[in-house]
Amino acid sequence: MTGFPVVVLTGPHSAGKSVLLRQFADEHHLTVIDLDDLDTRGLATDDPTSFVTGDAPACIDEFQHVPDILDAIKAQLNRRSAPGRYVLTGSTRYEALPRAAQSLTGRATVVPVWPLSQGEIDGVEENWVSRLLSGDTSINGSGRHLTREEYAERVLAGGFPSALALPDPFRFQWFADYVSLVCERDVIALSKVRQRGQLPRLLSRLAGQTAQLLNVSEAARSVGLETSTAENYTHLLESVFLLHRLPAWGTTLSAKSGALPKLHVVDTGVGGALLRITEEKLSRRLPSALTEYGHLLETFVVNEVLKQIAWSERPVTAGHWRDRSGEEVDLVLERTDGSVVGIEVKAASRVRPTDALGLSTLAKRMGESWLGGVVLYTGVHHAVLDQRANIAAMPIDVLWQDS
Repeated sequence: MTGFPVVVLTGPHSAGKSVLLRQFADEHHLTVIDLDDLDTRGLATDDPTSFVTGDAPACIDEFQHVPDILDAIKAQLNRRSAPGRYVLTGSTRYEALPRAAQSLTGRATVVPVWPLSQGEIDGVEENWVSRLLSGDTSINGSGRHLTREEYAERVLAGGFPSALALPDPFRFQWFADYVSLVCERDVIALSKVRQRGQLPRLLSRLAGQTAQLLNVSEAARSVGLETSTAENYTHLLESVFLLHRLPAWGTTLSAKSGALPKLHVVDTGVGGALLRITEEKLSRRLPSALTEYGHLLETFVVNEVLKQIAWSERPVTAGHWRDRSGEEVDLVLERTDGSVVGIEVKAASRVRPTDALGLSTLAKRMGESWLGGVVLYTGVHHAVLDQRANIAAMPIDVLWQDS
């Protein structure tokens, strides 16, 4: 607010953006303009300028319903541009809206609002990522570590406040209703979708690729879509925060580095429902369910780390690294000075030195730019796996425990 004229809070429906905006408005004795309200939306569509004039900051909720409001804001900023004039929320990626890229370039900062992190759920202030980015791999956490069953419960619950408030049988239905609402309302509002009945099916196939290299062609074949159509639909599903891509990192490091992104679901509760993974299936040790859960657990960790990055004081670049010889690192974080840390995720409750091979290989490639690496797993012990490369193993829940 002190640096930009416009602050845009973007994230999935029901993640808490409107609550955050109303808390901010209440603290500053302001009124929120709610464009989810049909009457307000109609008035704003007819006369957007009247909604962006007056005392600052103006608080506008779900601005994507009236994209013309961005042009009206631009016109006001052309007359007087000062920090903290507008706070907007949107459930569609800002850059996906036709006029967004041109209207407020250089004048708006986009702040991601994810579903709740595990620390937010538990009421714990999380600083694990910031400590890791300083090269600290000695983080033990405090208290009792979770069991594998408790990890599964958290992964399948996700981070949406409304879903977390429901008991398990009703939560599964909430996820199904949520997917239907977003596909039938938000995606259709963004673009004309000729084969809208295929959207949920495509989403389910793509959810099956979570924490894996994105293969749109394979997903398209499985639901009978042309690859180009499926690619367009995939972008739409990303635009409404059901999926996100983790880009390949280190493509300039070596010609042997892979360039394909990994796909992740934005919320593992939604992802588990799409894949029909339940705690009962996991307790029965069904091989297919365990395999899919392993990928979902990786997505869970990646998302928790990205949430902590979102409130980092300094920019952090995130990606995955994969060597064409087969070595890989699930998540690589790079500071602005080029220093790098790596994170590998394992669903096993025991960890072996070989689990750190990808991290050790990357450490050798990076040389002095390497700060350290961590293998996060479902066990309870902290162990040094490669002292020279500063690589350790630790339980996943240190991500959000007091340390």
